[in-house]
Amino acid sequence: QVQLVESGGGLVQPGGSLRLSCDASGSIPSIYTMGWYRQAPGKQRELVAWIATGGIQNYGASVKGRFTISRDNAKNSVALQMNSLNPEDTAVYYCNLRTIGAHDSWGQGTQVTVSS
Repeated sequence: QVQLVESGGGLVQPGGSLRLSCDASGSIPSIYTMGWYRQAPGKQRELVAWIATGGIQNYGASVKGRFTISRDNAKNSVALQMNSLNPEDTAVYYCNLRTIGAHDSWGQGTQVTVSS
């Protein structure tokens, strides 16, 4: 079983930056992608970004150019650098690991609040 532990959430002012990290442990099968999704109150969970083992990246439209995802394959970890944050980025951010067999594992989530 895979365990995903997120860190780095918190409160930040508009225009500020935060960095989220996620470490995977346990019985980790062949990983296809690691990434981040978010869910704001009253909204569906949406893609933030994922990165494949080979390095291909995909970003949600609302974060392109502001967020950068990175991954350490040797450590089974993924990070998300978030810049130019705005109140619409406020959400619970979830780390995701998807296997080659399309099985998803999720972290417990970390709150990001953007407010003055």
